[in-house]
Amino acid sequence: MKILAADCSAGPASVAIVEFGETPSVLADLFKNEGLTHSQTLVPMMSEALKTAQVKLSDIDFFAINAGPGSFTGVRIGVAAMKGLAAEGGNNCIPVSTLRSMAYNYVDSDPVTVCAVMDARCNQVYTATFGVSGGKISRLTDDSAILIDGLCENLKSLKKDVVFVGDGAKLCYNILNSKLPCKLADEDRLYQSAVSVALCAKDMLDEGFAPVSAEELLPVYLRAPQAERELKRRNGQ
Repeated sequence: MKILAADCSAGPASVAIVEFGETPSVLADLFKNEGLTHSQTLVPMMSEALKTAQVKLSDIDFFAINAGPGSFTGVRIGVAAMKGLAAEGGNNCIPVSTLRSMAYNYVDSDPVTVCAVMDARCNQVYTATFGVSGGKISRLTDDSAILIDGLCENLKSLKKDVVFVGDGAKLCYNILNSKLPCKLADEDRLYQSAVSVALCAKDMLDEGFAPVSAEELLPVYLRAPQAERELKRRNGQ
């Protein structure tokens, strides 16, 4: 089984092709953080990944994308690009939680509690917490948009040392390290990874997730876009 996976939910973009047999084999793994828009980089990266892996698009069994939460524009671009690749393949798309996928950055580690955090601005983060042990990921909290102070209280209630991962990790660590036992992820495990998206997608399949069609593949938002929130505020809603 081959999975083409991608992420552009934050500043960087990544694309990977992973083949699953007895053990996962990474056939291609591309990462770019060049300040260009994802609309400029993502599709060329997908083409490059296929060339690097020496596989055809028809060889790909499933297409996995971090469908949110994350940057509204980035998530939309990622979902749209994956729709284009997967359009002719039937039910072959796997929308992955960006936060869950980040826990897989530590899937090969000793038992650890991973708090995935993305900067949602306005002193808020998108976040979820996961336990990692024996190569398995277990969800401890649901995906949510929450104030950093609220996150602190939630993590205190878990009574566990946590590792912050994600583009909001440094922000949360700097604010919360004096208030609860935590550390910052290693630099090579800090950000979203397309390989982690593929690993998460494979586990979803093993758990019985039914892949969706390209038409059914949609972004997942935890709050309304900024423009919509501003409109509601002006209208007194």
